[in-house]
Amino acid sequence: MLNSYDDFTPLSEIIVGSAENYVGHDRDLTFELFFHEAIGGYRSDWAYPRLAAHGSGGQAETWKIGKRYTEELHEDVETFAGTLASLGITVHRPLPLPHDALPIAGLGWKAAPTPALNVRDNTLILGDEIIETAPAIRSRYLETRLLTPVFRRYADAGARWSTMPRPTLTDASFDLSYAQSAATTLGGPTEPVTDPQPSPYDVGIEIMLDGAQVLRLGQDLIVNIAQDNHRLGVDWLQRQVAGRFRIHRVWRMADNHIDSMLLALKPGVFLARHAGLRDLLPAPFHNWKFIVPPEPEPGQFPVYTDSELLLTSPYIDINVLSLDEQRVLVNADCAGLIKTLEGEGFTVIPVRHRHRRLFGGGFHCFTLCTRRAGGLVDYR
Repeated sequence: MLNSYDDFTPLSEIIVGSAENYVGHDRDLTFELFFHEAIGGYRSDWAYPRLAAHGSGGQAETWKIGKRYTEELHEDVETFAGTLASLGITVHRPLPLPHDALPIAGLGWKAAPTPALNVRDNTLILGDEIIETAPAIRSRYLETRLLTPVFRRYADAGARWSTMPRPTLTDASFDLSYAQSAATTLGGPTEPVTDPQPSPYDVGIEIMLDGAQVLRLGQDLIVNIAQDNHRLGVDWLQRQVAGRFRIHRVWRMADNHIDSMLLALKPGVFLARHAGLRDLLPAPFHNWKFIVPPEPEPGQFPVYTDSELLLTSPYIDINVLSLDEQRVLVNADCAGLIKTLEGEGFTVIPVRHRHRRLFGGGFHCFTLCTRRAGGLVDYR
């Protein structure tokens, strides 16, 4: 049975994403907008400079990923899944994306599909309910269909299964204010996404919200909102869970996902990118302890050439996975983070994940916890 209310009570079942046939990115307005902060916001020696911005008009530029990196990613994901299984966790997997998958299409656009790797993004598990969230990237529009066999088994066992309204994803569907702002959360001003193209299918700003924007804490859901697409998504979510969960809205903790900024390791303890995040949280959580790891070092990342595109900040390794209130799976390359967590009394299980910056996710991103021991607990 599906039962998942948090990220730290004892874990017994999980979905681990698939990296099979992840060979490239479709770069269009939807991709540029989602990753604008990582691609263009960081002015460090580690960040690949952003390509010239351009309107999509429904067309995408294909950005190929080096074969070595795709093979090593697949190897690391399979090792990660095997590690979880060896620890007694029941591991479910999505359907692999076929190597010859046909393009997917919407009203006025077409994109190459993406494998279901970062499965935390387009699905939100709330207790006994699966919620397929509203995607913001065209190439990921049908990604949750690769999870349908797993979701069907949970539904057959009694789980609720809901879907947010699906956006049309024309250029006009997006609130561009965050990307065009002169003061974003990280890295200072970014190059704006420009020239959205009109379409006969335009309906205006639409619902878009990722599951990874939601921090689950028993009865309480902390949701990051950076612009109006997210706000509309949270409005829908609030109606969907009324009477079951309390929703707390935080404003621009990140451009999208909250789980590379803040994760709950156990009741009363957050792993945080910086201590200033406390001020963004609702008052009942201000008294939680904030564990802030040391700054990441360039040496903990592979060195890439200009032929590769970096999709995450150097802080991606905060994206850990807890098995319970004691044990945490952490990227083996992160000596400072490992030392910090061990110093706080956690048992760290190191697992290799080399190319997280090329594929936009860490251990928390490419998992969905489907059965944990916790429930509708008040952790405030």
